[in-house]
Amino acid sequence: MIKLIKPFFLPFSLLYGLIVFFRNQLFDYKIFKSKEFHLPVISVGNITVGGTGKTPHTEYLIHLLKDKYNIAYLSRGYKRKTRDFIVATDNSSAEVIGDEPYQIKHKFPDLIVAVDRDRVNGIQKLMENVPDLDVVLLDDAYQHRSVSPGVNILLIDYNKPIKEDFLLPYGRLREPASQKKRADIIIVTKVPGNISAMDKRLFLMNIAAKSHQTVYFTNIAYGDLQPVFGPSLKIGFDATQPPAPLATMKNPDIKKTDYRILLVTGIANPSLLISELTSHYREVIPMSFPDHYAFKQTDISSIIEKYNSIAGNLKMIVTTEKDAARLQTFNFPENNPEAWYYIPIEIQFLSNDAEHFNQQILHYVNNNSRNSILYKK
Repeated sequence: MIKLIKPFFLPFSLLYGLIVFFRNQLFDYKIFKSKEFHLPVISVGNITVGGTGKTPHTEYLIHLLKDKYNIAYLSRGYKRKTRDFIVATDNSSAEVIGDEPYQIKHKFPDLIVAVDRDRVNGIQKLMENVPDLDVVLLDDAYQHRSVSPGVNILLIDYNKPIKEDFLLPYGRLREPASQKKRADIIIVTKVPGNISAMDKRLFLMNIAAKSHQTVYFTNIAYGDLQPVFGPSLKIGFDATQPPAPLATMKNPDIKKTDYRILLVTGIANPSLLISELTSHYREVIPMSFPDHYAFKQTDISSIIEKYNSIAGNLKMIVTTEKDAARLQTFNFPENNPEAWYYIPIEIQFLSNDAEHFNQQILHYVNNNSRNSILYKK
């Protein structure tokens, strides 16, 4: 049915493309202004809808910079129920600041996390409220050209090359693939760990990066399952609570492959996660919801009903970090809270390129920080 309807979207894609083209032209010819700031601003984004791994790549940057610099993370707070500039606190819910900022705040409690639909206003507010601010990390800001970041990082999904895609709504592109020219760094994400040198070269040819652009390849590493609900929950690899199912598996009579998994996701593409879990567990039963899905109590009831229908006692409900942030808003007095786990992820650079990437970012921040000569000039 979708294949039959999809061709009717093509005229709308052409109209959308004209609007995006003229908007970019207005910025290129300085009719619309892009604001530059006198402190390091790093943008992480993409030109496609759906998941390319923005959150774990942003978390990588936070890990890289947080011990040396006072950094702030700024997001629009997608699907939050508020509208204005907000600085997150330990008590801010996903409904107030959005699921991704909620995840970031709980993973890095000392980090300054803020949300604002207007990125220029958000950065200005942060600079006013945080006098010793050193770096701003912008989440999902590649299309927000009202800000001119010092480093513009573009993420491209290896499995969905932008050169072979089309503009919305016929395809997945937010803007033409040619707009990759604005990126300073291009990161190809979700790359198979066993990619050959020839496949990398072919993909590089497909990207056709400019001379000023650096291209890196990354893939996803999965951590141990962690409980979603608990008195001292802390999302991430450094979670304080032990992974109970894995501890149970120390019993020689119980193997990891004996477990059945009900996988609950509200992300754009859960295929990689399904593949990962399938390689470790007896059975994976996907229960997929739309990206950034706002779970309702009726959904929880449906999930529990599905979980209870799975045969045997060796079973778990597994979800993502991002979905765990939304699910924590529910009260689970009688709904098997001990059955729910999430799987943390982080990114890994291929070909030992992490050091090169780290140096490129640190060089930019050092040369544009408050203490540098360039900054003072």
